[in-house]
Amino acid sequence: MSYIEVKNLTKDYGDDRGIFNVSFSVDKGEMFGFIGTNGAGKTTTIRHLLGFSKPDSGTCSIDGLDSWKSSPEIMKHIGYVPGEIAFPDLKSGTEVIKSQAELLNLKRLDYANELIKKLQLDVRGNPRTMSKGMKQKLAIVLALMHNPEIIILDEPTTGLDPLMRDTFMEIIKEQHKKGKTIIISSHMFEELEPFCDKVAFIMNGRILDIADMHEIRNSKWKYYKIEFLKEQEYEKFLKLNYKIVRNQKKYQQVTVKIEEDKITDLLKDLTKYELKFMNEVKYNLEKYFNEVIEKGEKGND
Repeated sequence: MSYIEVKNLTKDYGDDRGIFNVSFSVDKGEMFGFIGTNGAGKTTTIRHLLGFSKPDSGTCSIDGLDSWKSSPEIMKHIGYVPGEIAFPDLKSGTEVIKSQAELLNLKRLDYANELIKKLQLDVRGNPRTMSKGMKQKLAIVLALMHNPEIIILDEPTTGLDPLMRDTFMEIIKEQHKKGKTIIISSHMFEELEPFCDKVAFIMNGRILDIADMHEIRNSKWKYYKIEFLKEQEYEKFLKLNYKIVRNQKKYQQVTVKIEEDKITDLLKDLTKYELKFMNEVKYNLEKYFNEVIEKGEKGND
């Protein structure tokens, strides 16, 4: 049994809103990503995983404990950054951190202070009047300060500037290296791609696919963008038996998807043509999921 297990999870709010038959598993020490637009079902899934909502059907469990029935016990081992942040009515970030430390029975704040420094968080301000970015930083400190075994992050970089986003992701990368189990949601492919072991693509409350990032990083498929100098040669190349994933007739340009061991054949064929340029286009998570969507659309047709 996996460390985190979600089976056929359904919460139907009506009008096709909610989540439907969501299933995935996360092994201990894995970093699992959720990608999807706002309203896709990321937060609803996370709230069920934490035991904040009762499913209509299906189950969630963490380390063998049912999320709904054992939420208080589960939450002892989790660091959580919610999508919508709310703090207790205290006068400063310092007081919020101290209050959280008391609840967690945390005697030392060494790591909290380290995070405060890395994130450039001003803890003197009143949380209610803090900027969105400062609130996000404070929430991150509160989630990680007690060295939790499991870290669950719902759009954690919202409000952070690009440099601070990079700093935060480096912090999460360090946690991953320490063997922490991490679930992180985002709407940005580039945020999850470098760090995650698996990424689930969720749309309209349904998981379309779960990508194995090791396979994507080591894909046997290569992509090449080719532009021809002459229209007749561009037209002639289209008749060859290559998989064209993008065709831009206006520029006499194609993007070819080809297996790595067939690249030599492609290069031999291209010696017969006059080219303006040929560039390799790196295969990535976004391309993978675009292909999944295209397959789904063709299947529906």
